[in-house]
Amino acid sequence: MSEPAQEHGRMKWEMFALSFTALFLEMMVIRWVPSVVHLVAYYANLMLLSSFLGLGAGAMAGGRKWNLFGWFPAFLACDIGMLLLDRNTVLGTSASEAHFFQLPPSMLHAFVLVRIFGMNALLFVPLGQRMGVLFNSLPRLTAYAWDLAGSLSGTLCFGLFSLKLFSPVLGMAGVMLIYLVIARRRLWLTAVPVFAAVLTAIVWNSDGRAIWSPYYYITVNRLETPDASESAPPPDLLTRRDPPVYLVKVNQFGYHYDAALDSRLYTPGTQAADYISWLELQYGLPYSVCGGRDRILVVGAGGGLDVEAALAAGARHVDAVEIDPAIIDISRRFNAGAPYSDPRVSVHVDDARSYLAKARPGYDLVVFGFLDSQALFSTMNNVRLDGYVYTVESMRSAFRLLNDHGMLTLSFFLGRPWLGPKLHELVAEATGREPTTYLDARQKTLILCVSRDAHLAMPENVGHFYHQGYVKLPNIDLPTDDWPFLYLIRKTIPSDYLVAIGSLLAFSIAAVASLRRRSFGRSDIHFGLLGMGFLLLETKGISDSTLFFGATWFVTMIVVAGVLFMVIGANLAAERLRGFSFWMYAPLFAILVLLLVVPREHVLEFDFAGRLLWTLLVVPLPVFFAGIIFSTTFRDAQFPSAAFGANLIGAMLGGFCEYLGMAVGNHRLSMLVIISYLGSLLVLATTRRLGRPV
Repeated sequence: MSEPAQEHGRMKWEMFALSFTALFLEMMVIRWVPSVVHLVAYYANLMLLSSFLGLGAGAMAGGRKWNLFGWFPAFLACDIGMLLLDRNTVLGTSASEAHFFQLPPSMLHAFVLVRIFGMNALLFVPLGQRMGVLFNSLPRLTAYAWDLAGSLSGTLCFGLFSLKLFSPVLGMAGVMLIYLVIARRRLWLTAVPVFAAVLTAIVWNSDGRAIWSPYYYITVNRLETPDASESAPPPDLLTRRDPPVYLVKVNQFGYHYDAALDSRLYTPGTQAADYISWLELQYGLPYSVCGGRDRILVVGAGGGLDVEAALAAGARHVDAVEIDPAIIDISRRFNAGAPYSDPRVSVHVDDARSYLAKARPGYDLVVFGFLDSQALFSTMNNVRLDGYVYTVESMRSAFRLLNDHGMLTLSFFLGRPWLGPKLHELVAEATGREPTTYLDARQKTLILCVSRDAHLAMPENVGHFYHQGYVKLPNIDLPTDDWPFLYLIRKTIPSDYLVAIGSLLAFSIAAVASLRRRSFGRSDIHFGLLGMGFLLLETKGISDSTLFFGATWFVTMIVVAGVLFMVIGANLAAERLRGFSFWMYAPLFAILVLLLVVPREHVLEFDFAGRLLWTLLVVPLPVFFAGIIFSTTFRDAQFPSAAFGANLIGAMLGGFCEYLGMAVGNHRLSMLVIISYLGSLLVLATTRRLGRPV
């Protein structure tokens, strides 16, 4: 093999490795950072978008003589060092949105958030710059094919890694190892000590007893020692007097309790006995209101306290639905009441909305437990993990599962004063009945009850829970499948998001202005609009698939992998086409219009096979045709590294536009996809008319 051919082969594998590393590192950072700085879990998609900013800016610098690749170890050390210094920082949020364990908004909190995003963007600049150099050195579509192959491999490998043995130490060590393989040996002298120091810092600040679920960083603590995590329960947990009460934390904050819900097992007057007595009343309230509930559905079963209350009330069968398998496993080990070992209980590891769609009707009671999601369901979306559970359509489907005398209950911890009235109106709208609302003495814990039996009399007080009447508040929007935002008071973009988005936009404008200067032109706009449309399409695909099949990590990974397969297929097809044709836009717009005019509600009425075919064959088709347009025009791009960078910057802008869904809903947001691709068509038409290269 000739020396140039060998060099090309080496560069192909380097492109693959860089793309793999960038994708894997993106997911690593997004997964790990919320365990360090808690509320970043609510901004996981902004972490992804800041990664796009760094890669895009770096790729645009691929034509410069700079060599930033050697700075990657230093940037990684600065990024992780800053995160560890911010450990245990609790951020504020705006008054229009509810976060659990939030603080009031302040400029300091906004600065911390912007700093995290800015440093994350900087981390990816060296990787993007080296990828830009390779794009300028290899045939365009060949380089793009190896880039896509690396991204797909990184997605699949991270999915398996995240599910089976996630560890920030192992993940970062893998990234460092790939860097050392790619980097020239003269860089090892500085890189190896820096990497060793970074890994030491991560190990030093990690909890060896922590559990990584597909969704959360979890620790288990005893009630009396909330700052000391536990690795295993006592061997006589199920038989001892005064069994321990365990607090399960996610991302450093309280989530639920694992305990035997029976105060008779505890010595009167102890902290545990008093707390269990309070929990018995809270979780037993639906059965105090009306007994005789034999067949029960619990969604958001968590540690199993709702299930224990149902069994204590004499339920003959309980379907317990919990999305996180690690939560179920922890309860099996640490809960002295052992609810999930009872033969009357069927455990379903599934998304609540997904289970409601396939459940068999006839329940005496449907219980919505404390779902309390403290993260987004996807890095490509700003909807919470339980977003599609707390919608009018979801509550309506749950109410239909009841028998003629059945009752629906909903428990919630109120983080904002407007959440109580909003939940009351939500249940009333979904069921057509006025729910009975109970609040505890602190006015923090809410329990809603609504029965199919219109003549059922509800008591005014149940222990320290009292009946609370709500007056309809103005300017409150109810969550729907088109606008699944229970935690927003109304259709708006909260100010903390606007601050973060504005800061990243400013960084983007400054980066593009300094890197492209006078060479910025129509080509950048064209590829930027393609990137914007692509990310919006991917986001829409994830949202639709989540609604059809549930908000599980597996659904998200499959959609992302499917999109990458479509783009790879489009790139292969483009290699066999002679060149670009404006007719390539025709099938793209046809499919986009079809997706726009066919409501998701109609697709939801399909059986499972129909929804699956729609998701696999129709939803990803625009990605394929858009991919052909990108590849055929990218092949003729005058500056391939700049075009690739503009595409990533455009994807970041598409991610920002996705936040408009908070204000206008998802269906209207779909119009932006058509506008993006229409804009790229007009830019291309103008460029061709002027006789200029792409």
